[in-house]
Amino acid sequence: MPKVKKATRKEIEEIKTLFLSEYPDSVTELQYRNLYELLISVMLSAQCTDKRVNIITPALFEAYPDLVALANADLDIVKNYIKTCSFFNNKAKNLIKMAQSVIGNFDGKIPLEQKDLMKLAGVGQKTANVVMIEYTGANLMAVDTHVFRVAHRLGLSDAKTATKCEEELSKKFKTDLHLLHQAMVLFGRYICKALKPRCDDCFVAHHCKSKEGFKAKG
Repeated sequence: MPKVKKATRKEIEEIKTLFLSEYPDSVTELQYRNLYELLISVMLSAQCTDKRVNIITPALFEAYPDLVALANADLDIVKNYIKTCSFFNNKAKNLIKMAQSVIGNFDGKIPLEQKDLMKLAGVGQKTANVVMIEYTGANLMAVDTHVFRVAHRLGLSDAKTATKCEEELSKKFKTDLHLLHQAMVLFGRYICKALKPRCDDCFVAHHCKSKEGFKAKG
């Protein structure tokens, strides 16, 4: 990825204002009814589309409506329910282990602290942050492939890793991180796409540090 010019403090504030104006009530596109379903959906969404997860989960939730059911599930049957999801073998194992851990270590209640969530199988920092952002409105940033791409194209970060990118965005934006996270996800998913970004429909095009390069490729 070529080195791009970093956004100035003024630009950062303008970008933040534009995102919050364009996506004032942004929420995840994952479909869930409670914290249990949200956690599972976010775990499944790693390197898989929200659309695919939403196709998979209704039957999974019907078969395993709560932690106890999932903790006692047969691994091969769980695999069958999520077999169209990327890395379904590992995810099936982690889902069962997660449920067992919540029951055994957290009295059957899914924790809502980052460090505690990250003690669960299959839950890394991004997954923990997304759950807390969506369920509690926590002032946290989570960086997926869309946020990472958008942050680099706008000169908000030149970090090599998602974790470092998260740190940079958190320091630069400071507040409304939960809204900005989801806004950047939606923006990256539908406008600032990896291939053939919709530059003509972009409301922050004048802040894009890579605009000419992407237009030339388009």
